[in-house]
Amino acid sequence: MVQTLRKPEIINITRREGMVTVDHLVAHFGVSAQTIRRDLTELADAGQLERVHGGAILPSTTVNIGYSERRELNQATKVDIARLCAKQIPNDCSVFLNIGTTTEAVAVELLQHQGLLVVTNNMNIANILSAGSGVNVIVTGGNLRRSDGGLVGDFAKATIQQLRFDYAVIGCSALREDGDILDFDVQEVGVSKTIIRQSDSVILVSDSSKFERKAPARIASIADVDMFITDSGLPAACADFCRTSNTDVMFA
Repeated sequence: MVQTLRKPEIINITRREGMVTVDHLVAHFGVSAQTIRRDLTELADAGQLERVHGGAILPSTTVNIGYSERRELNQATKVDIARLCAKQIPNDCSVFLNIGTTTEAVAVELLQHQGLLVVTNNMNIANILSAGSGVNVIVTGGNLRRSDGGLVGDFAKATIQQLRFDYAVIGCSALREDGDILDFDVQEVGVSKTIIRQSDSVILVSDSSKFERKAPARIASIADVDMFITDSGLPAACADFCRTSNTDVMFA
């Protein structure tokens, strides 16, 4: 494949997988490692990718990725994380699921549970769980964010403050190795802070690609959650922080 066709395909693969490696692209295109490294360097110079050891990722940015693109990123990893998360949630309890494509994957894995009361500010999750006969669903209300079906703002917070949850499952847009959990929308951050306060046990679900992203608004620290379910790419500095903070880490 000539370079003019190869480069757009490399970007598409990166959007789908979250990261590409030189070895994977060599096998995919049947060209030399030197050729792939040159492609990645040129794409990085153009601002379309960001080079990392052994490959490339989407550029770190404070501009949020579109919802449909986020759904495509790291799909298999999100499913693995969601399945492990669902195993931590028993039948006959109350759960809050917030906005995010990973929490939506968790909702799918909870469909076979019985006696669940799920509260959510995510219209997509409400639709997913409507198919589960053993799940009762409460939607918080709030200002509808049309881009992803999220409900945010003071009305959503006021609803959450009237309730108490056995478990909260939260996602995020970005993570820092020092433990900060970050998002883009200040209104959503306010809702997430309220969810954490109203929950007996908080589970953070996020794949390790979030450490490669930046977002401006701080939700909380990983020290404020009880369990962090992620994949094997957890940075060593963050793993050490989790240990000193007594936050349980589970690897999908």
